[in-house]
Amino acid sequence: MALGASLLFGGFLLFITVPVVSLFLRISPEAFIASLSNPVVTDALTLSLATAGACVGIVVLCGTPISYINARTAYRGRDIIDTLIDIPVILPPAVAGLALLMAFGRYGILGSYLSICGIEVAYTTLAVVLAQVFVSSPFYIRQARASFEAVDRSLEDAARTLGASPFRTFTRITMPLAAGGLVSGAVMTFARALGEFGATIMFAGNIQGRTQTMPLAIYTAMQGDLDASLALAVILVIISFGVITGVRYAVRR
Repeated sequence: MALGASLLFGGFLLFITVPVVSLFLRISPEAFIASLSNPVVTDALTLSLATAGACVGIVVLCGTPISYINARTAYRGRDIIDTLIDIPVILPPAVAGLALLMAFGRYGILGSYLSICGIEVAYTTLAVVLAQVFVSSPFYIRQARASFEAVDRSLEDAARTLGASPFRTFTRITMPLAAGGLVSGAVMTFARALGEFGATIMFAGNIQGRTQTMPLAIYTAMQGDLDASLALAVILVIISFGVITGVRYAVRR
């Protein structure tokens, strides 16, 4: 039994580790450094970090009050709202991209009115951010709600009996106690946004310097510049490792 479990454990670790390690072995340090000056790599890296950062800002700003309300308030239709929030997690990325295009595209339900005002959303950098927000927001909202639910409400009640306003109680008691989970959710949102591919290519396209994020650049570079593709892949692996480490640290705190 012990031998079988060890073989299963070791085999699974190899299955996970070997593909990741092979990325580092297939590109030399010299080629990796040289690829960092490739415009495809620098443009994709800059755009991905900027859009993922904007995505996290939007999700945290909008998702925190939504999470707190769902954690603290019982209202009719809350289960339906929770289901709608979780839908992007299970939607195929291509379906998510097509849905966004039908909503915000030039001839979409909302996009047609925006076009009349001279505002184009599809195939722009804004479309990249919207796609990332759509697919990654559930990761933050679900984690934030769980964090707020874990806060002892008696501490909030005690603060109010001592004269603290609801806003002061939220900022001085609730938020600090839930901070670990909120940071964890924000980091996971950043990672999900950084790795988004399907919805982005459907809704925003694949335009270098404008909508070509790192996953899209990897896909494109594989057809002609393997070193650039590997360099971007290695960067994403390093960022992913940092994200996992950061989440574990936040959870332990």
